[in-house]
Amino acid sequence: MKQVNIIIANVVMVGMVACSQSANSQEGTDGGQKEKRAVVYFSATGTTKHVAENLAKIANADIYEIQPAVPYTDADLDWRDSHSRSSVEMKDKTSRPAIADKIENLADYDVIYIGFPIWWNTAPTIVNTFIESHSLAGKTLIPFATSGSSSIDGACKDLKKQYPDIVWKEGKLLNHATDEVLKKWVK
Repeated sequence: MKQVNIIIANVVMVGMVACSQSANSQEGTDGGQKEKRAVVYFSATGTTKHVAENLAKIANADIYEIQPAVPYTDADLDWRDSHSRSSVEMKDKTSRPAIADKIENLADYDVIYIGFPIWWNTAPTIVNTFIESHSLAGKTLIPFATSGSSSIDGACKDLKKQYPDIVWKEGKLLNHATDEVLKKWVK
């Protein structure tokens, strides 16, 4: 009887260990851990945030927001005003708006989806601040974006050129992406 209890206890412990796998890791086909994923995003108006939250759920990833140290106001985002904060930042390619916080455990992730709105056909310069504030050399980054009328192509080209030590995967514009679109893209 003691032997049966020991076997049952071992089965329960194995089950508990199997169920305690990190929620942000994908299991490989051989049963081993595959890759730990994070979704990191900047969203000025909430559009990219909505996509990032859905992507994190679909990709089984942790999620982090790139928050500016000084939040953007509606006036800051007025792209028609050449003196607005966003216009000034985007004209100056060396601009690096301060971010509120670094992500301390980013080194733990194998794959990082990085999302942003398209500004002036590229990523907002705060994305550069984020990349340059973290050690991402050798990491796999997958860009995604939202935009009213631009593609993600210019942003992907610019990021690959500026940060050649990062392993860049093909980016995707995810305006109004359904769960099905996200599932297909994540696979």
